[in-house]
Amino acid sequence: MDLNNLLKKYADLIIKTGINVQPGQTIILYADVDQAPLARLIVEAAYAAKANEVILKWNDPIIQRQYLQNTSVDRLQHPYEFEKVAAKELMDKHASRISLLSASPEALNGIDPQRIHISQTAQSKVKQPVTKATMNNDISWLVVAGASLEWAQKVYPNLSNQEALNKLWESILTISRVTLDEPNRAWQEHIKFLNQRAKWLNDYQFDALHYRSDQTDLTIGLPENHLWEGAGSNDKAGNFFVPNIPTEEVFTAPDYRRIDGVVAATYPLSNNGQLITNIKLTFKDGHVIKATADQGADFLNQLIKTDVGASSLGEIALVPEDSPIAKTKTIFYNTLFDENASDHLALGAAYPFSIQNGTNMDANQLKEVGLNQSEIHVDFMIGSNKMNIDGITKDGQKIPIMRNGNWV
Repeated sequence: MDLNNLLKKYADLIIKTGINVQPGQTIILYADVDQAPLARLIVEAAYAAKANEVILKWNDPIIQRQYLQNTSVDRLQHPYEFEKVAAKELMDKHASRISLLSASPEALNGIDPQRIHISQTAQSKVKQPVTKATMNNDISWLVVAGASLEWAQKVYPNLSNQEALNKLWESILTISRVTLDEPNRAWQEHIKFLNQRAKWLNDYQFDALHYRSDQTDLTIGLPENHLWEGAGSNDKAGNFFVPNIPTEEVFTAPDYRRIDGVVAATYPLSNNGQLITNIKLTFKDGHVIKATADQGADFLNQLIKTDVGASSLGEIALVPEDSPIAKTKTIFYNTLFDENASDHLALGAAYPFSIQNGTNMDANQLKEVGLNQSEIHVDFMIGSNKMNIDGITKDGQKIPIMRNGNWV
């Protein structure tokens, strides 16, 4: 594997197909420090595409861990004002953003969940302008991944350090279609396929979906005029971009008021450096009334208590069992990859663009039509080869959508 050449192709894909950089744009690149080689290639590709500036925001999980362990609760609760000002100023410029992930799924294991929750809540207020612009597609944005040794050791524990790291890079680049001769062209074909699935669902305008498996029996209502979406979106300026590389999903927003039943996660969830396993949630009238997990239960329940909307759903996504990621039969302990191997749901906020004219509605208007509002958006995976999903029409007809985890 010629890693250096493949990373150049990866950076080119990120810039051209991912955020689709336009001349004169400002780009924010969030990256873990171990991804400096790839970050430099992304910056180079961005300037080659005539970006005006690339702002680097580095993260070091080890330093983050030390901060969470040692700083005062008061400091965790009260971010600096300049952080809020910077976030607003960047979004006023409609800066595009790239999040390059590589941290270990368990980077913050052992840290008091309450301290993580306090910090996360405070940071969500700092990032509110960025979150709002992202959720509303005012800007182009992208989440991608790079391989790190700690993550690779978790995914491939039976390989040597170097073998595991090489294997993880190979998996990331293959799944992201970077190993093909023309990755950007391959992505255009993939986008077309997912958009066809989205159109089929939009034409039906189901009133609800019913999920059934050996562990799940859940009915989720859908708001009127909801919109299913495939691999890409358009930002406020009308430029097409792909928010996730890789992606295999077709998704929309539920009616947060009409969710009832039991759902079990089929993959572990890594969130903020905490691993949560065997999640099981019980919903009644749109909200979680019981949440259990074998590992990370305290953190899960803290997450659900973030605000009122955190106990409901903001996204439902369909992913077939025969997707390229699912075929690897690998648990990546990383939501970007695991959510594209499995049907998934998201606790928290809905994307306004998931309903007609939603980007022109304020928070109260969105809530009135059934779109959930929250400071969090956390995906968890529920798909399996035993999952059956039916669409329920307004007159009560049941139309098969998925059987044994795949499209009918």
